[in-house]
Amino acid sequence: MRLIMSLGLLMALYAGISRAADAPPEGSELQGIDDQVQTLKKEVLEINHELSLLEEKLLFPSTTQISVFVSLDAPQEFRLDSAELSIDNQVVAKYVYTFRELEAMNKGGVQRLHTGNIATGPHNISVLLRGKRGGDAFEQTGTTTVKKDVDPKFVEMHIVGTSGKPDVQFRDW
Repeated sequence: MRLIMSLGLLMALYAGISRAADAPPEGSELQGIDDQVQTLKKEVLEINHELSLLEEKLLFPSTTQISVFVSLDAPQEFRLDSAELSIDNQVVAKYVYTFRELEAMNKGGVQRLHTGNIATGPHNISVLLRGKRGGDAFEQTGTTTVKKDVDPKFVEMHIVGTSGKPDVQFRDW
């Protein structure tokens, strides 16, 4: 059924293009059509943006929304390879970092690791970091408890280098 509808749409589009190509060129009329097309394109882009915002509000209402971000301030001999985020002992995100992402984070960039929904009340958040330190592989964990209220909750996992190894410090916004 979709194939038939697609073919019908393509045939109608082709017929419209053929008629437009056969029409005599009239400067002001063609210019007016071009302006209308540009206006329609702009309106479609605006509607698409509004739909994206609405979708985010529907999927992640402020009363249940939590977002977890990662920032990095670690020594040069430390290289973060991946992060695994758990909320209430349930893995909600796994991420493998590229060289460019790490480079951006070393320059002050922040990465959104997870956006999801949780109920109000206290929740345990833990992260398992994997990477290399001076050529040796390592795993580092960090945990914290956050209290979710009716407002959106934002948590930053700030990875810092202390005593030659990375450490996770949680910041609650």
